[in-house]
Amino acid sequence: MAFNLSTRRNFVVATGLASTLPFLASCGGVVEARKERTFRVTKTDAQWRRELTREEYRILRQAGTERSFSSPLDDEKRPGIFSCAGCDNALYGSVHKYDSGTGWPSFWRAIDGGAVGTSTDYLLGYARTEVHCADCGGHLGHIFGDGPRPTGKRHCINGVAMNFTPA
Repeated sequence: MAFNLSTRRNFVVATGLASTLPFLASCGGVVEARKERTFRVTKTDAQWRRELTREEYRILRQAGTERSFSSPLDDEKRPGIFSCAGCDNALYGSVHKYDSGTGWPSFWRAIDGGAVGTSTDYLLGYARTEVHCADCGGHLGHIFGDGPRPTGKRHCINGVAMNFTPA
């Protein structure tokens, strides 16, 4: 049986479409999962847009990511507290911060057990642990398993998602 150009082209197109379906179906999954939860701090989308800068809104409310090495908080070394830019919830202490070399502020744990929450993020087509503010649900970044002792975790956080208050 001959495999002509039309059949071959149809096969390639169909294969390409089929391979992208899981990725397309997963887009927005994290944002939607967080929307289904109830958080202590709740605001309408219009309120968030008014209260946050455009970049804060993109990161916190739309699960965006800032460019690496663009946040001054990556180089912040003073003692203090990193809090959510959306609701001022204390998230991370400077005692848990370290230089991961990735270009984003990195922490080996949150300030306490109730400061952040997690979801599974499939936005890149595979499972990642997304970390969000436990009080408002704002997207902070992701948690990876390549951090230092004692946790072995790296909380890779967007600096735009946080404010820093020196001690």
